Amino acid sequence: MTATLTATAAPSRPAHRDPNVLRWLGAYTSSMVGDSVYYIALSWAAVQGGSPAQAGAVMSVSALPRAVLMLFGGVTADRLGPRRVVIGSDAVRCAAVLAVAALLFLTSPGLWALAVLALVFGTVDAVFVPAVGALPARVTSRDQLARVQGMRGLAIRVASILGAPLGGLGVAVGGAAAAFALAGLFIAVSVPLLISLRVSGLPADDGAAGATTPWQDLRAGLAHIRHHRVLAPLMLAIALGDLGFVSPLNVGLTLLADRRGWGAAGVGWVLAGFGVGAGVASLLLTVWGRLPRAGLVAGYAILAGSVAIGALAFVPGLAGAVGVALLIGLLAGLSGAMCAALLQTQADPACLGRVTAVASLISLGLTPLSMPFTAAAIGAFGPGPVYVVSAAVCGLGGVVALAVPGLRRAELPR
Repeated sequence: MTATLTATAAPSRPAHRDPNVLRWLGAYTSSMVGDSVYYIALSWAAVQGGSPAQAGAVMSVSALPRAVLMLFGGVTADRLGPRRVVIGSDAVRCAAVLAVAALLFLTSPGLWALAVLALVFGTVDAVFVPAVGALPARVTSRDQLARVQGMRGLAIRVASILGAPLGGLGVAVGGAAAAFALAGLFIAVSVPLLISLRVSGLPADDGAAGATTPWQDLRAGLAHIRHHRVLAPLMLAIALGDLGFVSPLNVGLTLLADRRGWGAAGVGWVLAGFGVGAGVASLLLTVWGRLPRAGLVAGYAILAGSVAIGALAFVPGLAGAVGVALLIGLLAGLSGAMCAALLQTQADPACLGRVTAVASLISLGLTPLSMPFTAAAIGAFGPGPVYVVSAAVCGLGGVVALAVPGLRRAELPR
């Protein structure tokens, strides 16, 4: 039986005017800023405390538990409720960061403390990420979820803009210890805001989840995706889109800039162009609130974005590359928000944590594995052919969205 949500806000109230949603947005933004400051502090402390290889190992420690435990993190979010999980996750992350900050203030513990902190963060992220993705559907009405995704995109942009300079300032003023303390304070701000949230309830939140095992819950969630006429093709579209998108805009961009002579500053300008485009898309969705024909819009946006990705390798000048990156960001922000809103409105609310976990595992755990192969291919064949292949893979995601009737005709609630 499909569970139903009790609306927490009147459908006629826009999300950006709903105090409950604004509390969620404040908590999410503060937590994301804390995350950005944390990564700056961790990378600086690791580089200062060991060799480049050791620093790289510390930075990558969190990836394994995040990937391995992510699916069961979705089960946890569904069994306990996403609000409880996010509160607990932020509390643990805050305590861990502040503990390491205190340790660095008092002594020089070496890289082991940083490795333990990264391991804790990766483990907690495995439950935090699915719960964060499932929480918006509990704090607003279904017709406002597209607008909430726009607001979430704006929060991510704000966090990326503020986090790096704040982390750098913390390191400059008091070293890694001060930066870790600053990260902990930002994460701590999210906890009381989350506690004050009003959320809708599900039967699973009332303790009924104990009738099944976590493994049975996971299998049920995967079956829900596999047999759903929208979710199954949507997951495939997301996987193909991300697979063709992640590497060209990460390691591929660095190698491309090196060959074009743009330098590190050029990489920064191109990424800034992407960020501006994604921010504009988020702002437009926040204002509009809803786009008709969400599945169709997502498919065409992925297709157009794939063409822009392929074109990036053939733009000779930095100014042109920044313009193309802005277009990629605009289209990626639009398609990403539509896909996220469709996931949240099409999934059974009782399975939303598990659905979010699968999507997050694809985006955060699997697609980054393509980066070493992309780097090797660019070294062997040059950026042009590799970007074209990446664009074709990304475009296949759009083809799936447009070719499958259930996804192509999918609409967001009014």
